[in-house]
Amino acid sequence: MSNEKNIESRRRFLKMAAGTTAAAVLVGGLPRFARADDLPPVSESDPTASALGYVEDASTTKNAKYKAGDDCANCQFYTGGATGRGPCQLFPGKSVNAKGWCVSHTPKAG
Repeated sequence: MSNEKNIESRRRFLKMAAGTTAAAVLVGGLPRFARADDLPPVSESDPTASALGYVEDASTTKNAKYKAGDDCANCQFYTGGATGRGPCQLFPGKSVNAKGWCVSHTPKAG
């Protein structure tokens, strides 16, 4: 009989745990991932942006490392869409212009 009580106790615990987890998800208890729209734009005068020669429009850079066609949208560090703004691993918590560019540009593989 004691074994049956242990099994029932475990079942009750698992049901309660599953219910609590489901309630937390419904209430929004899990962390929310930032969307590009939520991120403030990086400024060209930002110390990191300045050090990396970031420009909002790749066609305006005078940097010799720039190659025609390179922009944030086709860089491996950029995770946004092809247009607008999106997150960049080099500027955590900020967004960059898809048409922007910096000296750390690394073409996406494939």
